[in-house]
Amino acid sequence: MKNTLIFIVLVLLISTNITAQNTEIDSTTVVGLSEVIVINKANLKNRKLVKPLSSIDDYLEESNKVTMIKRGNYAWEASINNMLSERLSITIDGMQIFGACTDKMDPITSYVDVSNLSEVKITSGQQGAENGSTIGGSIDLKLQKNGFDKEEFNAGIDLGYEGNSNARIASAEVNYSNSKFFANVDGIHRKSDNYFAGGDEEVLFSQFEKFNISGVAGIKTGKNSVLIGSVIYDKATNVGYPALTMDVSLAEALIASISFEIDSISETINKWETKVYYNTITHIMDDTKRPDVPVHMDMPGWSDTFGFYSKMYAKKDKHNFLFNFNGYYNKSLAEMTMYPNDPNENLMFMLTWPDVRTFYTGLYGEDYFSIGNNKALKFTARFGVQNATIADDFGLNSLRIFYPNLEDSKTWFTFNLSSQFEVAIQKTKLLFNIGYGERAPSVTEAYGFYLYNSFDNYDYIGNPYLKNEKSLELNISAKRTTKKLTLGAEVSGFYISDYIIGITDPDLIGMTIGADGVRIYEALDYATILNTNVTASYQLFPSWRLIGMVGYNLGNDYNGNNLPLISPFTYKTALHFKKNLFDADINLDGAGKQTNYSSYFGENETESYAIINASASYNFYFGSQKLYVKAGVENIFDTNYSTYADWNNIPRMGRNCYVNISYLIR
Repeated sequence: MKNTLIFIVLVLLISTNITAQNTEIDSTTVVGLSEVIVINKANLKNRKLVKPLSSIDDYLEESNKVTMIKRGNYAWEASINNMLSERLSITIDGMQIFGACTDKMDPITSYVDVSNLSEVKITSGQQGAENGSTIGGSIDLKLQKNGFDKEEFNAGIDLGYEGNSNARIASAEVNYSNSKFFANVDGIHRKSDNYFAGGDEEVLFSQFEKFNISGVAGIKTGKNSVLIGSVIYDKATNVGYPALTMDVSLAEALIASISFEIDSISETINKWETKVYYNTITHIMDDTKRPDVPVHMDMPGWSDTFGFYSKMYAKKDKHNFLFNFNGYYNKSLAEMTMYPNDPNENLMFMLTWPDVRTFYTGLYGEDYFSIGNNKALKFTARFGVQNATIADDFGLNSLRIFYPNLEDSKTWFTFNLSSQFEVAIQKTKLLFNIGYGERAPSVTEAYGFYLYNSFDNYDYIGNPYLKNEKSLELNISAKRTTKKLTLGAEVSGFYISDYIIGITDPDLIGMTIGADGVRIYEALDYATILNTNVTASYQLFPSWRLIGMVGYNLGNDYNGNNLPLISPFTYKTALHFKKNLFDADINLDGAGKQTNYSSYFGENETESYAIINASASYNFYFGSQKLYVKAGVENIFDTNYSTYADWNNIPRMGRNCYVNISYLIR
């Protein structure tokens, strides 16, 4: 571990000791704090190391900043800089969406699919505050949209099969555009049985079925103005969660928006985009297929969000401005009904989210400008106001058992600030960033009522008196590019005061059968998180490229105790071959032993592991038609393993043979 840190420091020191040359910084080049993962299905060559019909979760794991917390074979939860969804801003095309599950079985990313998206923008820390307040960073899932450049029609069909879980995947899309109109329509269906871990160990309750359809259409309303509408319908059924005590019978979402865009308003204002949107989510947890359930429970949840944003892009001299005025109104309601085995006993009913109505409005500003001599500065700021109101008297009175003087409404004010300095020195780009951010507590953290956490086996109760969580961050990165070698290194540190986490209350008794007790969300004095990674890419021969990454992370509270779900030492390396229309990869993914775990929060030591994957693909062209075929084997040696990110140590998939076929007609 020490060698990794020393290597990163050396890279940074060497990079800063290079004489400057007259090379302007390219403002479109992302350095250090942001990544863009291209998903667009029309580009059949751009598949990197993932399968064409991979889930969005697999694509997100391409990022060096993102890890995925897995509770099963579906709907993984994204983590950026070792911070989970409460500390992130996750949006779909800039739209705020909130899951309807108190157990986080439906992260926002589960309500889209690769068929909907063109790319995913991942931004670290306060540089990700464009669409909302954040501590750890942001993910914005960009919808696929045609332009108005020329008249074009294309259609595609994608088929996939995976042997391990008998997974069947089929998708289709139709796209049309001309100088005044465009439309994109797509649909995808996924169905998977239980998967098998290494050694032919069946992982029960890991099945799922999902259907997703979306449409985007745009029409020119003037020379420089466009009206665009979009709708996504997503429905998952029979979703198993082997790491949890319950499954999901239904996870359903409808996401709709309409936006108006106008370009070239003046010499200063390049573009103005205004969008209004609505989304509604229904999520129903189900334990009827589980054996030996001591008490049957129904746990439905609902989340409805109305929102808007208005973004203006402007340029003045060397300054590039972005302003975003946005807001949303969200209703979160979840309930639980317990059915005793004795029919003479009364049902138990409670509101686990007591119909919380959240109203947020905020203003974001950004200024990116060149200061000459290959240097640039970027300043960002966001100010937000968030009010939460408990609309259900029964839920309010339930929380007053613990907080007798609780009011039904509370308001938080949040601030996010950052400054970034970039410099190009010969073939090296350096970035220095410092930021300050705040976030208000989530619905669960403030108003959750007896929410069971199977990870540490405690019931959780919210705390409506929580203050804003606050973060100071520092990020330093360097990237050096030569004809054959690209080498990058990044170090980021977060000092988070009023760190929100669950603390055991010994005076309270758990409600869940077998639970070890009750924890209430409290604010620790502070916690610290350190993230480091080094990446490299080397062109061995004209057709051969070797790439690799190593990363190391630490997380501690103010007493030096380990924080939960902090990644251990990890590494990836891949050898890529490309010759004309043929591509092939072999890659190694692994991690060291997780020794810095948090037993207080239910973690234990996970063993080191290393798995090898291989794939090959070929592009066939028949005039204007394209056929792309990719086949591969994951976990070739059928290793049985789990990682720190696998909830309750559920094992990951063993050997998996797959084939994907994509056919595009133009």
